[in-house]
Amino acid sequence: MAGTDRTKIDLAATLPAGPAVVLVEPQLAENVGSVARAMANFALADLRVVRAPGRTEAQGARTFAAGAHHVLEAARHFDSVPDAVADCSLVLATTARGRGQAKPVDAPDAAARLLAGHMASGEKAAILFGRERTGLENDEIALSHRVVTFPVNPAYASLNLGQAVLLMGYEWFKAATAAEVFAMPTRSPPGTHAELVSLFAHLEGELEEAGFFRSTAKRASMVRNLRNMIHRMEPTKQDLRTLHGIVAALVEGRPGPQGRGRTVLKPLRDVEED
Repeated sequence: MAGTDRTKIDLAATLPAGPAVVLVEPQLAENVGSVARAMANFALADLRVVRAPGRTEAQGARTFAAGAHHVLEAARHFDSVPDAVADCSLVLATTARGRGQAKPVDAPDAAARLLAGHMASGEKAAILFGRERTGLENDEIALSHRVVTFPVNPAYASLNLGQAVLLMGYEWFKAATAAEVFAMPTRSPPGTHAELVSLFAHLEGELEEAGFFRSTAKRASMVRNLRNMIHRMEPTKQDLRTLHGIVAALVEGRPGPQGRGRTVLKPLRDVEED
């Protein structure tokens, strides 16, 4: 499948154990397969199915799992919701409708942060997902500690089972990995202020020599805008060395009949106003 690379590290092995995904009486094997795929996307592995024998083994489930067969094969079957969550000290119930129960209600991101903090201490947690047509029953929601509701169009609030698991898996994965997964790899440390000033002096000196600052009245604002533009780049030490080299190469110019030639740097009107 596109985007799947078996040679890359499986973060499921490096993260705290994720919450159990509990499907209550899922009606379609294909939806169970979609759930397995969504779980594998976000390093979730504990699939529990209540009163739906055969759903995880069906060909439709394996087809829609798109390779996440390990999740299906490890799935456990239970006869009741209490049995499925018996080992969990935090249970969240997903529902799109108010059920008149006095329970705290969380959005997916807040619920995921709660799950990540709870499970980081070694405790177990579960998220309940209801039937495709009717969702969770009131008595099943009553077994949960909190309710999760997705911010969707109230006129069409029903989500596909796989979509609902995908949303919760995504938010949990973000919370569990903090900013590490989304951080840009750093190959060079940030440039120091002194190194930035050195680049400013080099660039501005050569621009002055090339006649870039044609308007004396606007020179100060143009310099500030150039410096702010470079600051927004948050350049690393390597970036600064590269920029020095670019300026030097432009100044040196290509060797020709006249020998060393200075490249003429044309003024950029966009630089004049930030």
